[in-house]
Amino acid sequence: MSIGNEFQRQAIAAHVEQRLAGPARAILGFQELLLEQARDLGLTHLLSDLERIGAAARQLNGLVDRLMDGKSDCAEAGDRQAEATLRHDLRTPLNAIIGYSEMILEDAGDLQPQTLKEDLAEMLSAAADLLKQVDALAGLSRGETMEAIEPEVRTEIDAAELERLLFSHEHEAWSAPTGTILVVDDVASNRDLLSRRLRREGHRVVTAESGLAALARLSEHEFDLILLDILMPDMNGIEMLSRLKSETRWRHVPVIMISGLSEVAAVARCIEAGADDYLTKPFNPILLRARINATLEKKRWLDREHRYLEQIETEKGRADALIRAILPDQIVSRLHGGEEIIADRFDEVSILFADIVGFTPIAARLAPSDLVRRLDGMFSKFDLLTQEHCVEKIKTIGDAYMAACGIPEPSADHADRIVALGKSMLESLETMAHDGDRFRIRIGIHSGPVVAGLIGRLRFVYDVWGETVNVASRLESQGVADHIQISEATRRALRGSWRLEPRCALDLRGVGAIETYLVR
Repeated sequence: MSIGNEFQRQAIAAHVEQRLAGPARAILGFQELLLEQARDLGLTHLLSDLERIGAAARQLNGLVDRLMDGKSDCAEAGDRQAEATLRHDLRTPLNAIIGYSEMILEDAGDLQPQTLKEDLAEMLSAAADLLKQVDALAGLSRGETMEAIEPEVRTEIDAAELERLLFSHEHEAWSAPTGTILVVDDVASNRDLLSRRLRREGHRVVTAESGLAALARLSEHEFDLILLDILMPDMNGIEMLSRLKSETRWRHVPVIMISGLSEVAAVARCIEAGADDYLTKPFNPILLRARINATLEKKRWLDREHRYLEQIETEKGRADALIRAILPDQIVSRLHGGEEIIADRFDEVSILFADIVGFTPIAARLAPSDLVRRLDGMFSKFDLLTQEHCVEKIKTIGDAYMAACGIPEPSADHADRIVALGKSMLESLETMAHDGDRFRIRIGIHSGPVVAGLIGRLRFVYDVWGETVNVASRLESQGVADHIQISEATRRALRGSWRLEPRCALDLRGVGAIETYLVR
């Protein structure tokens, strides 16, 4: 008899034992249901047989419970005696159940309710299934080969595959994780034994004789795992565990509780408090190694996940910063809130256009890299100025720069702020270094209603539309170099003291005559 066959027989025997419990419980349940129906229907002549079935069902369930707990006589006897015990102890109440059920079916005739017969048939089916499991278990006790066991029983579990997975040497190629482990136990011999065993497995071990000492070690070192005793004098393991899980710097460190207490309540309390596992003393070395390796491997994956999440958050922050550099903060917040179409009408807004005078000949004389460098320097300075004056940059169009004030949030002093921006833009060009060709700009400003909104899908643009935008653009194109030209509407919107010089009335197609002023 090979070791493999012996293991496979044991595996299938355990499986069959578990399969005994289901039908046995079902038989008892159907018996109780049939008894209730017979009483409700006044079928008193059936009660005695149903009571006998109930007694046999309770005896059967008791035997199955003992078998599952490993307390039956067959667990201690030889193969022949085990077979006799199984056949006698389990088949006797089963035969009684089947016999009395068949008698009730015969007595029922055509007068009894159909549900009564259906429940009796279900109980007989469960008994037949249970008999099949008993025969399979008895056959295994005789040492029959796997082929002798009924196929439907043998194929329910793949014992050979289970044996291969449990006992093959394929796992030896896998490198078990190692880490830095803190052992907390007030008994010196326990600490020494655990430390020696863990060091042999390749782990780095630090010990602590109490909860307070463990906290000191945690302040000095980083640990991958903590083995924590429950029964300690100064701070018991539950208190220590609660302290660990309440501290942000320690809560991610896995903890395996170690104790001589094996009560389920103690284990449950530790798991509820945040422990990753629980081991009872004395340790099984193989189980200890498996639990530690599994916990360390889990922590390794969690650490990796944490690093990935940090990277995602970093990239998300960069993307958020980039989109906030392109769009107003309020618009970004509305996008994050789920709005898909963002469009608003504003009644009082000031629009600024700035354009470089004589840009085409300058661009022809400069090398491309020099031209882009100088444009970038100028527009970057303008961007800083828009932030300083709380004005919204809209976009650059070639060598032109567009800004607006009063969107996306209305502002009472929109005209004053945008005029101040224009003056700062002119002043910045005077101080900006140049190589012979100094940029000179014209600025036009007009105030009035606009529609503002977000357009695009691949590249978002927050833009403004309306007659106010067109007039501002015309005021710039017909303006004066190194000056700001504003409209009558902007002059009326100004609240501060500005020195203005009337210029002329511009006749704009589709708009009519507009009085204009130069800001001095």
